[in-house]
Amino acid sequence: MDFSLIVLVVIVAALAFDFTNGFHDTANAMATSIATGALKPRIAVAVSAVLNLVGAFLSVEVAKTISGGIVDDTKVTPVIIFAGLVGAIVWNLVTWLIGLPSSSSHALFGGLIGATWIASGSDAVHFGKVVEKVLIPALASPIVAGIVATLGTFLVYRITARAKEGTVGRTFKAGQIASASLVSLAHGTNDAQKTMGVITLTLIASGSLAPGSNPPIWVILTAGAAIALGTYLGGWRIIQTMGKKLTEIQTPQGFAAETSAAAVILTSAHLGFALSTTHVCSGGIIGSGLGRRLAEVRWGVAGKMVVAWALTLPAAAIVGAIAAEVSTLGSWGTVLIGIAGVVVAVGIYLASKRNPISAKTINEPEPATQPANA
Repeated sequence: MDFSLIVLVVIVAALAFDFTNGFHDTANAMATSIATGALKPRIAVAVSAVLNLVGAFLSVEVAKTISGGIVDDTKVTPVIIFAGLVGAIVWNLVTWLIGLPSSSSHALFGGLIGATWIASGSDAVHFGKVVEKVLIPALASPIVAGIVATLGTFLVYRITARAKEGTVGRTFKAGQIASASLVSLAHGTNDAQKTMGVITLTLIASGSLAPGSNPPIWVILTAGAAIALGTYLGGWRIIQTMGKKLTEIQTPQGFAAETSAAAVILTSAHLGFALSTTHVCSGGIIGSGLGRRLAEVRWGVAGKMVVAWALTLPAAAIVGAIAAEVSTLGSWGTVLIGIAGVVVAVGIYLASKRNPISAKTINEPEPATQPANA
């Protein structure tokens, strides 16, 4: 199979996005387990990485939705896909820097939609499919996960009300290891497929694959490996937000949140809905806070997350559109966008070093704010 240089560049960019997806979304599976101490941080991300890779081989339905559903593959070129990926990567890195668990999936969709629209016209975007497969699941999935987690948490505390606290803690810590592992498997099944879909779309657009083809095995393997590597590095900033800042989490809550999220994600992956695992897991965590009596849900943090969710698709679309406008001017435009993307990524990485968060400090309490007159 012969690849042109631009196709190779797009494949590398897609795997780079997959890598950012991994460390951006590690929190989805492991934030609650790390917060309760069910798993040590490094062990948690290692387990999650392995299961992300395994999950990548379980289904290709979401990949098919992206490669042949969101945009018209006859009006998309590798250059357009590259521009969309730049928009997605930039948004992922910005939200990671500020510790907001936004949707990597919606960043990808937004980047692709913006780039395709500006380069090929609005008729190249299948807006009906976008509503059916992206927007409706985005609205429904966190609500469903939240309701299930609320009911599950309430029932768990009612059932164990007379049990010894130590016994409950040990039992649900073991349960959390299993439920967090299931979320990691589901995350690999859902999110790795998005990169598979992008690479498959690129191969179809370049004529290397026939329209409607499933992802080749090497695409499944490389996409799974890239998201697994990103997961292993750990997105500690977002793990801290989801595990510590949304609500105080006890082991029964963590188990309920993870189990509800895994059920929703696996069901949607089977149906080909390219939903956001971030939305689902955040809904599950909030629901677990609502289900436990006297638990505090920090609605200010939740509100910031919802704003980030609302901005993700249009913000990534704008960056993707700008990147497409420049990239389609010629080879020099594609090179310029590539250089700009690398500069932004390096700048964000250097900025993150000013306030580092690591596996060693993830569960440490934040420093108290000093009074103004102190």
